[in-house]
Amino acid sequence: MKKLLFFLCLFPLITFGNDQQIPSKIKEVTVYLSGAEISRNASFLLKEGTTQITFTGLSTKVDESSIQISGLQAASILSMSYDINYLAKPVNKPEIELLRKQIKVIEEKIALFNNTIRGLDEEEKVIVTNRLISSETQAVDLARIIEISTYYRERITAIKNAVYSTKHQISNLSEEKSVIKKQLKELNQTPEKKQGELTIVFDSPISINLNLEFSYIVSDAGWIPTYNLKSSAINAPLKLAYKAHVYQKTGNDWEQVKINLSTGNPNTNVTKPNLGTKYLNFTNGYKNKYSTSSIKKSKYHYNPSVKQVTGTLVDESGMPLPGATVIIKGTNQGTQTDFDGNFILKITQGQELEFSYIGYITQDIPIFSSVMNIQMEENAEMLEEVVVVAYGTSSGLSGRASGVQIRGASSISEPKLPLYVIDGIVAENFVEGDLDTDEIQSIEVLKGANATSIYGTRGSNGIVVITTKKSNAKEEVIQTTFEIKKSYTITSDADITAIEINTFSLDAKYEYLAVPVLNENVFLTATFKDWEKYNLLPGEASIYFNGSFAGKTTIDPYTVKKEMTLSLGVDDTITVTRKRINDFKSKSFSGGNRILNKGYALEIKNNKTSSIAIKVIDRIPLSQNKEIRVDDIKINTADYNSKKGILSWELNIASKQTEKLDFSYQIKYPKVKHISL
Repeated sequence: MKKLLFFLCLFPLITFGNDQQIPSKIKEVTVYLSGAEISRNASFLLKEGTTQITFTGLSTKVDESSIQISGLQAASILSMSYDINYLAKPVNKPEIELLRKQIKVIEEKIALFNNTIRGLDEEEKVIVTNRLISSETQAVDLARIIEISTYYRERITAIKNAVYSTKHQISNLSEEKSVIKKQLKELNQTPEKKQGELTIVFDSPISINLNLEFSYIVSDAGWIPTYNLKSSAINAPLKLAYKAHVYQKTGNDWEQVKINLSTGNPNTNVTKPNLGTKYLNFTNGYKNKYSTSSIKKSKYHYNPSVKQVTGTLVDESGMPLPGATVIIKGTNQGTQTDFDGNFILKITQGQELEFSYIGYITQDIPIFSSVMNIQMEENAEMLEEVVVVAYGTSSGLSGRASGVQIRGASSISEPKLPLYVIDGIVAENFVEGDLDTDEIQSIEVLKGANATSIYGTRGSNGIVVITTKKSNAKEEVIQTTFEIKKSYTITSDADITAIEINTFSLDAKYEYLAVPVLNENVFLTATFKDWEKYNLLPGEASIYFNGSFAGKTTIDPYTVKKEMTLSLGVDDTITVTRKRINDFKSKSFSGGNRILNKGYALEIKNNKTSSIAIKVIDRIPLSQNKEIRVDDIKINTADYNSKKGILSWELNIASKQTEKLDFSYQIKYPKVKHISL
């Protein structure tokens, strides 16, 4: 009884104290690639003493730990809490009421039309009944029969036509009603009945008018970079329109607010890593490996507007990978690449694609574009025995690794030197000092059968596999914020709002490109420098050339070094063919070796009405084993990069003219072995 009396005494204080509910307005929104920061303000009189104020109408997707308050003046905060009110009344939007009125008007019209049909049906029944009665009760002459039958025919036809016309109008109204109901259903999804509420207990020595500002981070929002590339001719500047597709489903509409677009990520873990001591011990020699990989920065961000992804999977040499697996991560939905490495996959759920192929490193990449072309990397960890030595504080590459003599260590004359492979490429005549120590990410030492199974006898002295940090350098992302001058209204329905960031006029070099060993189409490309200053992000680009839509491509600055080259589509008026020259040399065996003579003829025909500049690229294979020799190379007019085996021709072909090219080479290898051609 005493507890009840105490509660009744306290109840008036709880109900009639300095408790207020204050509305607030969204002032500014900074949209990140994933998430957004909402800035709100609220003006109110804060009375002297302790006051509890609840700010209503907030999103239900608020990260409570991100809430920040400013503009307190002399007041201080005693406590603060964020909660979700599940009993909040839904907000009735004017557009919702308008749609409901339209539906009501349509339903009234349909009801009137149905009444018209009922009346016509009754009239038809009366006519039919009267005709039967008349024919049974009186004799009718021929003229009268003709007159009556003509009347019945004309009237029944008129009734049928009227019913048909009325039903057609009802059908049209029903379709219109269905469309409006769908739109109404979409609008009714937000705002939600539940809403977020921020409750703050203030303490103020005096009564003051506060203009309080508070901000917080919300999920279910973001923006996707997208581009339009336009060119009117190959001698005109390339217009690059940089756009953002903004979406949000936070539970609150952003009505006429200032928008900022940031390339940052508010959800990044900013806790610094603590490096501890690493201890070495013996292992069983199998399966146990020390990983040297570190956490990588995320380069790509999920694009929720993508409904279908197309792309091509290739290896490091650009050859297609048929039969590779593409799966929406976390689901059983997937596909395989065709003979040319191409795939098409509808996206109904999930945010990442998993690309896998036997002998290659599996890649998980966010679905950032409807065009995703992937280059797979061979998986060196499939070797049975790999000793991984993480680079620490040692002075260089000096040292030994169980039977492998590494250059720089104490040695006798004519040491047996290992084979050096740097970033997947055999480094001939490599010596210590060719790489700075801060360039090295990791070193792997292969020995015995593991080494010779890959590189033959060249690896008999061991192989030192060095991975550099160069790949990390191009992943460096500088956070940029774009301030949008115009205010926008972005509704909470997950629909896309397109915002133009900027438009650039690029001094591009246009060139036709043909790589017939991979694709017999001829591509128009545009190359430009200084692309870094535009703060581009990976995104989908729509291409328009000479007033026509030419297709879609992907802009990916993370795969570009000096110049950015973009494909503007395929030009069917230029044809290129690549044919094998058969039996240009008849010799096929010499002693214990097999000899393969390879020759190819290329033909490029310009069917355009103007001359063209075209670059043609082909290749000659390189040997990774001393038992396999590539000799008798005839490149003729081509430029040849002997380190990469790449042939190139820079051609100018007049209108209606044809250019012919050819090259050849010879391969020798033991006839008892097989090689990968």
